[in-house]
Order: sequence, then C-alpha cells, then structure tokens
Amino acid sequence: MAYRPSKRMKKTLFGGGAVVVLAGLNAPAALSFATDQYHAYKISQPGYMRKYGAWHDAEIPKEYRTNAIHAALLHTGKVLIIAGSGNKQDHFDAGTFDTVLWNPKDNTFKKIHTPEDFFCGGHAQLPDGKLLVAGGTARYEVLDGQVKRAGGGMRVKNEDPNKTVTLKKGTKFRSPAGVEYVSKFDVTVPRAKREFEVSYYASGQMKPWKTKTTAAEARVFVEAVAEGPRSVATDRAQYEVEGLTGKDADNVYGLAEKITLDKQDYQGIRAAYEFDPKAEKYVPVTPMKEARWYPTLTTLKDGRVLAVSGLDDVGVILAGNNEIYDPKTKKWSPGPFRYFPTYPSLFLTKGGKLFYSGANSGYGPANKGREPGLWDVEKNTFTKIGGLNAADQLETASSLLLPPAQDQRFMLLGGGGIGESKKATPRTAVVDLNQDNPVFKSGPELPQGTRYLNSVLMPDDSVFTTGGSSDYRGRGGSNIFRAQFYDPKANAFREAADPTIGRNYHSEALLLPDGRVATFGSDSLFSDKNNTKLGKFEQRMEIYTPPYLYRDKNKRPALGDGPESVAAGGRATYRTDHPERVVKARLMRPSAVTHTTDVEQRSIELGLTKDKGAVTVTVPEDRALVPPGWYMVFVTDQEGTPSEAKWLRVD
Repeated sequence: MAYRPSKRMKKTLFGGGAVVVLAGLNAPAALSFATDQYHAYKISQPGYMRKYGAWHDAEIPKEYRTNAIHAALLHTGKVLIIAGSGNKQDHFDAGTFDTVLWNPKDNTFKKIHTPEDFFCGGHAQLPDGKLLVAGGTARYEVLDGQVKRAGGGMRVKNEDPNKTVTLKKGTKFRSPAGVEYVSKFDVTVPRAKREFEVSYYASGQMKPWKTKTTAAEARVFVEAVAEGPRSVATDRAQYEVEGLTGKDADNVYGLAEKITLDKQDYQGIRAAYEFDPKAEKYVPVTPMKEARWYPTLTTLKDGRVLAVSGLDDVGVILAGNNEIYDPKTKKWSPGPFRYFPTYPSLFLTKGGKLFYSGANSGYGPANKGREPGLWDVEKNTFTKIGGLNAADQLETASSLLLPPAQDQRFMLLGGGGIGESKKATPRTAVVDLNQDNPVFKSGPELPQGTRYLNSVLMPDDSVFTTGGSSDYRGRGGSNIFRAQFYDPKANAFREAADPTIGRNYHSEALLLPDGRVATFGSDSLFSDKNNTKLGKFEQRMEIYTPPYLYRDKNKRPALGDGPESVAAGGRATYRTDHPERVVKARLMRPSAVTHTTDVEQRSIELGLTKDKGAVTVTVPEDRALVPPGWYMVFVTDQEGTPSEAKWLRVD
C-alpha cells in the first residue's frame, strides 16, 4: 500500500493562505516545497527508519572543519581525519597542514600538529595500535601550458668516499653552457663506495693493493632559473654545483635527466610517521627510500607493512620499487619489485599472498598493471584472474573482502574509465579464492554507473555502499544520492535511506564502534551542472544509523567486561546478562581509507560458546587471516542487531 500522509500532515503541507498564494504565483516552487517537506516527514517516521535507517549531520565547530582526504579509526574509538594541505595550493605554499581528531562518543574535536604534508599519502594499522602514515606531497602539479620554467630530475653524484654531502633547497646547478637550475628540495648524497682489489702473480706473490671508487647518487627535482625553452635539456652533460670549491667541486656534480616544459605532476615525499593514539601525536620514524604520492600501504601477516606504487620525487610513477616497514625496528627494507598503478587495492589473503582487485586511482599507462590477480610476495610471482566485465573501468572502483573473511570472497563495485573519462559502470563482480581456478563472476548491478563508491563492512555481515558520482569528480552535477546494502548470502542489494550530501573524489566512509557509519569529504570539480563554477570541498560530516539500531533497544545484545588482548588462536570471555540473545561473533579490523581505497577493513568469524552470564569467543590461528593488531569485537542476535564493539588486541 502506498504511504499516505495524515490529515495533520496534509494541513501542514497544503493548508494556509501563504502556500495557496505561493501556489497561485509559482506552482512549481510550491510543489517543490511541498515535496521536500513531505519527504522530510516521511523519512523521520519510526517505521521508515526501522526499514531503511536514517542520516544525520554531525555538528562541527568552524575551527575544526577541514578537507578530509584520509580517515582512520583508532583503537581509542576516535577517528583521525587527515587533510595535510587538503588539495589547496595556498595551504601547501603556506605550510599549513591539518589533522583533526574526532571523538564520535561526545562529538568533540582536537587539532593535531601535522609535521608534513600527508595529502595523498598512505596509511596502515600497526600491531600495537599506532597508525603508520607514509608519503604525501612534496610539490603540487603544474598543468600543460602553465609551465614557465623547465623542470626535471637532477642526479647528484658524490665521488668522495669519506663524507656524506647534503645540498640544501635552493642549491644551483650550472650546465657547461651556463644555464642555471635551482633545486626545489634538500638532497643528501651518501658517501661513495670504496672497494679494495687484490690479485696475485703467477708465482703466487700478491700484487700491490688497488682501490675502486663507485660514486653514490641521489636525485632531486630542479627548475630553471630563467623562463623559456633555452633551459630545456636532454643531454647528459656534467653540471657543476654552485658554491663548492676544491676537491668538493671535483667530487660532487649533477647529471641532468630530462628537463622539459612538459606538464609537471605531483611529487611525493619519503617521510614516514607513526600516529600514537594515546599520546595523540605524530612520531617520526625512518623515512622511506622512495618518495611516494598516492601509495598503498598493505599489512602483511607478520604485522610488517608493504608500501606499493606512487609518484616519486620528480612526479614519475615508480617502476616497481616497493619496500617493507618493520614496526619493531622502525626501518624500511626493499620489497619485491613489481609495478602497479597508484593506490592499487591490495588485500592480504589466507595464504599470505596479496589479492589485487584491479581497483586503482589512476596514474600509470592504460595497458600496464591493471589486470586483477594474486601476488605471491615471497616468490614475487603474479597470477592473473579473469572473468571480469567492464575491465577497462577499474579506476575509482571500490573493492573489499566480503564477510566473513574465512570465505575468501572478494567483491569489486563500480569504477570508471582512465583519467577524466566519462565512463562509469554499474558492474559488480565477486571472485572466490577458495576455488582451484578462481575467476570473477558478475553480481547484481548498482542502480547506475558509479565512480568513487564508498563500501563499508557491517557487523551483520552486510556491505553498506553509499555515494559516488556517475562522472569524473562529480562533473555535470553527477553526484549519486543513493545508498544500499549488499547481502553476500542472497547476492542482492536492498535499499537504504538516501544521503543528503553528495560524495565523490576525496571522500571516505567507515564503521564506528557503535555500529553507525560516518562519511566525510568530497571534492567536486565543479559546483553546477553546466560546469561553469569551480567546486568547493565538502567539509560537512554525515552519519548513517542503520535499521538495526532502530529495533528494540532493550533487546540489543551487550558485552560487559572482558580482556583487552588475546593471542591468535586464543579465547576471550565477556560478561553479558543475556547470552541467549547472541548468535554470532565477528572480529572487525578498523578502517584506514582514502581515495575509495580501504585495504584494512575485514570481518572475521569468531568461534562462539555461551555460558550463564558470559560468552566466549575464539580467534582463528591463521596470521594471514588475522594479522596482529587491534580489532572490534561485535556480537549479533538472530535479527542481526549488533552490540557496541569491545576493543581487543590480537598479539
């Protein structure tokens, strides 16, 4: 039966002289007003919310509003919202970098000192509950036609085996023809390597010692001092370093790479920090060897973190130079060499291999590194996985490990064409890695072609999806004001309440410990359908309350006291007044999300036993299924209503 407003509501909508007069003068405006009022009334009704859920704005004081580029849930229950320079060139130029810590329990906020521009870096949860943040922005892009001074990479050589050389930002390099270039960053070149050679005469006597010196090298981005084409350089001549004299001038010099007036892409940084949730501050650790902008950080089964892809310190996509962070030593070591486009979605699987869904955020050639597959990081072999339709539309797609994680079923949702393509697909697909020869199988379609879709694992084993746009960065007013749940068992979508705020590029969504979903950000290219007005970054936050939280609160499962840590394969017991209500238990890893990429979230089925006044959960032993770290423990009843989460560290 169609919904009918009450007589009182009809009077509110259509009664009164003011509305009648308005209708006479401007019928479309009156109808729009009445429709909006009716919709607002409809979605606020208890019956509607029990079926579809509801959205509410979070009040953010003006001084804490920021451009949410990254969001991560910490084991304190607070959410770290990282903007860095927030895609604002003026903020970057001023060195104004932003991080806000939000407490969902009381809706309070705190500014965090941000030492680097983490804009478009990567992040991963560490075993001790800290958040690794690595990479970010060293320089903003300069578009075609706007490059006035030639720029490119300068390889700085050091032939002195006795000392390391540091050249400060602003150091000048001079070509044999007298053309000058200035470095845009500090650069440190290690000492040269000295090797001793020993050989013998035929008689067995030792020949005199010989030494061989191999120059050390580092790279820095340089820009011509003078404007115009005269500064373009393609030769490999030796460039002298201004200010050096004597042996230093002989030992330290530059070799230019390609220096052009072409478009200059964003450039990455090497910086790495751990954010400490208890001290609520960034703590520096050893920088990466490679600079990275748009990297993915993926947790491995032993708690180490693999950093993959990104644009380097001169704005070129890395050829495959990956590296691994060890949280015990706070240092990086070389990882397996393999190429991926930027922000590749790489997930840890039960066997310890990494599954690449094919989803990415764009930079890189169209014909390289875009096919999904399974990557054995120990052997460095890659097995492609086929069966995917709309395979040319994987940029800005969403992907995740479906619950429970033991099933090893991965889902891909939506996506678009490469770069600023207008293509967008409603395609979803699922691959089961437990099969001998896994291939993608098409799933139910989204309501329309969707880029930048946010997808969140829920405690009841559903997947909540929201937002996105049907064109590049919401172009043409293409934001999608829709949300839905995917049911993995039924392989079908069901409707959810519609969000009121559009979300596309630079937006995030994550599960909160109380079972709600918070959404942040959005960076539309334009603010109107005709693409005539530049867009503004969306700083409002909207929170979705699922239908399960509108059921009888008195019957909601609740967990009491329990342990704070457990070993893999161990048990944790929680007090509860009504163990009979509990039918399932899930261990859920907190999100760390950016650019539609969240490779952290996973929902693991726990063993469950019930006693009088308590429930006991058992954590699986497989480290590749449950990498060390902090998790949320949810229990649910027969209807799928979850408890509030308890935090548990798996050692």
